[in-house]
Formats: sequence, structure tokens, C-alpha cells
Amino acid sequence: MTTASTPPVGMDELIATRLREPHRIVAAAAARRRPDRLVGTTGRLLLVAADHPARGALRAGERAVAMGDRPELLDRLCTAVSRPGVDGVLGTADIVEDLMMLGVLEDKVVIGSMNRGGLAGTVFEIDDRFTGYTAGAIAAAGLQGGKMLLRIDPDDPSTAPTLQSCAEAVDALAGHGLMAMVEPFICQRVEGRVRNVLSTEAVVRSAAVAAGLGGTSAHTWLKLPVVPDMEQVLAATMLPVLLLGGEVAADSGAQRDTWRKALAFPTAAGMVVGRSLLYPPDGDVAGAVDATVELMT
Repeated sequence: MTTASTPPVGMDELIATRLREPHRIVAAAAARRRPDRLVGTTGRLLLVAADHPARGALRAGERAVAMGDRPELLDRLCTAVSRPGVDGVLGTADIVEDLMMLGVLEDKVVIGSMNRGGLAGTVFEIDDRFTGYTAGAIAAAGLQGGKMLLRIDPDDPSTAPTLQSCAEAVDALAGHGLMAMVEPFICQRVEGRVRNVLSTEAVVRSAAVAAGLGGTSAHTWLKLPVVPDMEQVLAATMLPVLLLGGEVAADSGAQRDTWRKALAFPTAAGMVVGRSLLYPPDGDVAGAVDATVELMT
């Protein structure tokens, strides 16, 4: 619960607060009421993802820089996070702190995004350095865990240091008793651009590699894409798996049907969905969120 010294600010106050009273950001984090468990009332975990901008990935559907409009993004996030059944948010510090100041993260699971250095569309994209939250910063801010992106390109030597950094982050988060959310992909460059390989075999292989990172897997969760043969994918690990929502689809109903089928397997512990909920084709954020919450039960 916010205290008298750290009341939630309105959207129009955020800039003034950052300019004149930055100490209120730290105070808001310290005063935030934290959840006592990771899973929500559905017995699963549903997070709204908003860590795309820090990697320079701003597209949503046909809008090339949709996520580049911060007031609009925050408005959509506030709507999404406030819906019943939404357990929390995944984001970088700038977005998380804005939402804390807006007072919408009380009792919510908050996962800090850690490696955003592999900027989308760059020649160094696979060199995914940890430029966001550290495990120490996540613990200090009272967040519930950290998320890391692990792209494995067999032809790019930058994969090796990213693997090592992710393993170190898993251990550091475990040392604080916090969730380590690992999002692995097998990748390849196609006409100079990094593309995720979404075959069943590739996703199984990536899950196996990610699950073995670090000196303990006690606090490790995987974030995996939904592919046609999810039974085989979800049989690849005993770790909790959060399903990746993916890109905005023209047919939201069909997309949710694929999610529903994947959620039928016991290893599927929930979902992390970003643009599909925040920028649905019909513009109805609340409706898209509510339809997804129904899948959790």
C-alpha cells in the first residue's frame, strides 16, 4: 500500500517527479506492497510484457513505432495490469518505475528485464549484454525476479559470452531467492537479420540448454514460444514454463486457440504476453486481456 509520503502520481506528474523529486521513485519501490507468491488466483502466472522498447523493438502490428509513444504505452499497461486475473508485469527499470509511481503495481509480480544490449536489427544483436537490471538491483527494488533473453546462433561466437552471462545471472538471482526467467531461442541470420527458428526440434533444444544454466535450477522458469508440437516441447523440462504470446496476430481468436491447447499441458505454468494484449487489432486492451485470463482457468 502506498504511504502518505509516497502517494501515487498521475500520468502528467511523472516528468515533473523525475525532474524535481527522483527520490520518490526509490520511495515508491520501498513502499510497494509485494505479493506473497508468484502464482495468482488461477494457480498460474499471467504477466504483461513491456520490455521491448529498451531493445529498440517498437513495432506492434502495422505500427512501426507503436511502443515508442510512452504515454500511450503506459495508459495501455495501466488498463492491462488492472484487469482481474493479471498477476503482474515484465519490464525494464524505466517502465517499471513509471508504473510504480502511477500506483498500479501493488500486490503485483514484477519481473525486471536484464539483458537488452542486443539491439534489434544490429550487427551485434547476438551479443546480448546485460544492460538492464542486475540481480542486486532487482532485489533492492523489491521485484520478484529477473528475465533474460538467450539467443543461440551456431554461427555467431557472441553466443558463448551471452550463455555465460545468463548462467551467472541465474546464480545471482537464486542467491537472492528470486525467479530467473530464461527466454531461449535457436537463431540464424537471414539476409543479415536475426530470425528465431521456431521448429519443434529447435525449441526443444533451446529449452534443454536454458534449463541447465547455473549452479541451481531451483528458481529457474522458462519462457518458450508456442509451436505446433507443444507436447514435445513441454516434455523437454520439469521446470515451470511460461508461454510466449508472440507477435500481434490478425486473428486474435485463432491465436488464443493455440494458447489454450498449449496451456492444457501440466508444465505450462502460465503466460507472458506483450503486444498481443497491449495492441490488439480491434484496439480493445481490456477485452484482449479478459479473453486471455479466461484461458488461465
